[in-house]
Amino acid sequence: MAAAMAAALRGPGRRFRWRTQALAGGVRGAARGVAAGQQDYDLLVIGGGSGGLACAKEAAQLGRKVAVVDYVEPSPQGTKWGLGGTCVNVGCIPKKLMHQAALLGGMIQDAHHYGWEVAQPIRHDWRKMAEAVQNHVKSLNWGHRVQLQDRKVKYFNIKASFINKHTVCGIAKSGKETLLSADHIVIATGGRPRYPTHIEGALEYGITSDDIFWLKESPGKTLVVGASYVALECAGFLTGIGLDTTVMMRSIPLRGFDQQMSSLVMEHMESHGTQFLRGCIPTCIKKLPDGQLQVTWEDRTSGKKDTGIFDTVLWAIGRIPETRNLNLKEVGVNINPENQKIIVDAQDITSVPHIYAIGDVAEGRPELTPTAIMAGKLLAQRLFGQSSDLMDYNNVPTTVFTPLEYGCVGLSEEEAVAHHGQEHIEMVCLREPPQLVLGLHFLGPNAGEVTQGFALGIKCGASYAQVMRTVGIHPTCSEEVVKLRISKRSGLDPTVTGC
Repeated sequence: MAAAMAAALRGPGRRFRWRTQALAGGVRGAARGVAAGQQDYDLLVIGGGSGGLACAKEAAQLGRKVAVVDYVEPSPQGTKWGLGGTCVNVGCIPKKLMHQAALLGGMIQDAHHYGWEVAQPIRHDWRKMAEAVQNHVKSLNWGHRVQLQDRKVKYFNIKASFINKHTVCGIAKSGKETLLSADHIVIATGGRPRYPTHIEGALEYGITSDDIFWLKESPGKTLVVGASYVALECAGFLTGIGLDTTVMMRSIPLRGFDQQMSSLVMEHMESHGTQFLRGCIPTCIKKLPDGQLQVTWEDRTSGKKDTGIFDTVLWAIGRIPETRNLNLKEVGVNINPENQKIIVDAQDITSVPHIYAIGDVAEGRPELTPTAIMAGKLLAQRLFGQSSDLMDYNNVPTTVFTPLEYGCVGLSEEEAVAHHGQEHIEMVCLREPPQLVLGLHFLGPNAGEVTQGFALGIKCGASYAQVMRTVGIHPTCSEEVVKLRISKRSGLDPTVTGC
């Protein structure tokens, strides 16, 4: 039956088409017949990233029959990877490892001050670092597959698309097609980097974060286009390992983060060798006979054009949710037409009651691995564990792993002012008793570790006075937070020191 339906979907002499038009009336009727009977699985998860795997494993632990389908479409440059999603393969994990490599380089430079005799000059070997990072990622891919197997979760490496509200059809790299049905379906497909396809040469010659961690050879002199955390993190570790790196930014750095802290991040990077082209946009990329890339850009203020030669151009200008090939319109799952994200309620339910969406693909969710993991676990517990607990997206901490790390939790100063008014805010705290801390922002080494601890206090409603009465651990970076004092004009603590 599955073969017959797949043939009908494919059409005579054609490859599988991921479009609604390919679903003939007879096929839809047959698929409805499948859906009306016993489903193959209690839960089907589309997407093998952090959130999807967490949801699948939790449901399996609760005794349910679960399947995960996952498929990685190669990047325009041909990069592909295994099970685990963005975080494991082309995000948090390889990023943090390369960030650590850059920090080690700085430590080696300082080592002679502590009595260590280090041979000069110090050189970095990209190939050796990349091989170690890639091997570690591959071990994580294998680990995820073993975990699914241990929990008796069926894994399909197929590209899935909805046929009806309970059934998907997936196609493997070999061309084999598989029909799967389930009582509940979770979409956790995440997103992929955006390419500025309107710019000549952007797609042909540029790379993204999907590629940078899997390069066999050093990217050399690199232009990073964008001012997001991805852009600044990549530029930071590239500079840190000794590469000539330039960041081209159209407007402000780290949009959505506290702008005072964002400016300090950028100033630190600039003082340590990263170059910045402010208020500029690329207009054309051409490949020269020697393989280098000639980039033309325009200054948005003056209108003047300029050019530069680079070995690599890295686009970091945002991400697009992976929803286009799921055939969501056919089954009535609503998306936001502006950003293509799936609209969900507080229980992660889409416009179809038994279809859910979690993680980066869902509208209004922070694009963070830990929130996707927690949301996935809680969803499985609500579905199969008699729980009613919802994911709380307030006061979720995060860290930007730039050379000088920036950790934060709660509101930025701009958000605090917008919510409460300038006259009611000082230091991202409320002026009026009990002077609740609305946001904490830390710039310094080990920012993630520092922010993680204070996040609990803010989650529990910490006040400014409570933070000031907290005894710090000496000597550490984090003690500077509890030593902080602000001016008398604020109406809070009158003593003045800074961190």
